[in-house]
Amino acid sequence: MSRLYGDPIEVWTRDGEPTQFVWRDRLYLVRRVLDHWVVAREWWKTSEGDPGERQFWRVEASPGRETGSYELRFDTASGGWLLLRAWD
Repeated sequence: MSRLYGDPIEVWTRDGEPTQFVWRDRLYLVRRVLDHWVVAREWWKTSEGDPGERQFWRVEASPGRETGSYELRFDTASGGWLLLRAWD
């Protein structure tokens, strides 16, 4: 079962992939990337140079011993990250 959140998070990346993130004051280490996809929409564009993309990452991560699956989203217009969904 999954839960929707939409919470802003801070993310560290290496070679464009998320390696760790902070959600609700806890540091999560990304163990592996399960999936990555990009969605582009013309109406997401905020300027001529903005590609109007949102990058989605489904990752396996843990704040300790407990590992879970999380869906992260990067918005190219704002440069911000959100934690969209978590799976039990």
